[in-house]
Amino acid sequence: MTAHPDRTDWPGVRLHVVTGKGGTGKSTVAAALALALASSGRNVLLCEVEGRQGIARMFDVDPLPYDERRITKGAPDEEGRAGQVYALHIDPESALLEYLAMYYKLGRAGKALDRFGVIDFATTIAPGVRDVLLTGKVYEAVQRPRRSDKRADKGRHRDVITYDAVVLDAPPTGRICQFLGVNSELAGLAKVGPIKSQADKVMELLRSPRTAVHLVTILEEMPVQETADGIAELHRAGLPVGGVVVNLVRPRALGASALDQVRDDEVDPTAITSELSRAKVDVDAELVRSLLDEARDHAVRRQLEDEQRTLVEAEDLPTYELPRLAGGIDHGALIELAQLLRTQGMA
Repeated sequence: MTAHPDRTDWPGVRLHVVTGKGGTGKSTVAAALALALASSGRNVLLCEVEGRQGIARMFDVDPLPYDERRITKGAPDEEGRAGQVYALHIDPESALLEYLAMYYKLGRAGKALDRFGVIDFATTIAPGVRDVLLTGKVYEAVQRPRRSDKRADKGRHRDVITYDAVVLDAPPTGRICQFLGVNSELAGLAKVGPIKSQADKVMELLRSPRTAVHLVTILEEMPVQETADGIAELHRAGLPVGGVVVNLVRPRALGASALDQVRDDEVDPTAITSELSRAKVDVDAELVRSLLDEARDHAVRRQLEDEQRTLVEAEDLPTYELPRLAGGIDHGALIELAQLLRTQGMA
């Protein structure tokens, strides 16, 4: 397949939020999307907020601190241009210290609070505070002026990195609306002051065309149903729904007619025996029976997957498919997946 880097379904989006049911590979998709976006000299920030250091494991780098670190180059385009992928592991305690320093000028006093355990107490006793801090840090990275905006960039400190896109490896689908909507609740509680102002700005970004919430699923009943529920909930919350990434798709080794024959037990075992013998394979009845059983299981599985694919298509959203890779996920695999996302127009 030939990539079309100038064609993208999300030309105005700067914040790509990636969510999905646990086990669907949403972190892998987020990493591949960041690589895909980091082409043509573009800088991309890949953020994680769940404390699992998944980015470090996927890219085989040291555990990430609360600091933006360059971890790799993006997928090159047809002209060989590749941008940079930076990563940020956001922890709520560090984000709160930064918030206190930025808006309340606490400086050393904020660090003293950390030593006394006040920050840990605050983020534990009020779990919503954690999500406010995490989304606030993502907002800060997104709203930085782009490098092409010379007037806005004038006078900024040289070591402040600006990004063309930010990819957020977000919490699972069942919690995504609560996570993204927490600032709306906070804005309703805080009528005035910097807290309300910050919360309003974050929600303005999250509900704007500059944001897209993409959902990752696999072709199984529960993940597809949770994806449909998540899409409906995002719509009700006024949050911008992006595309659906169908991950871990099995190869289609057999055509429709062959699948029907296997599923309906219409395959002649004698013909199978003859073909295997012609290929110089030691064959007996037990081997043929085992192969037919595996083929039947595959055919039934494919039928179920096709039914789930129809349900995904019924959501009428841009849909992308990524294969199940036999060798697992490493940096090379991420590049391969990134190329597929670009080919399909996601980046």
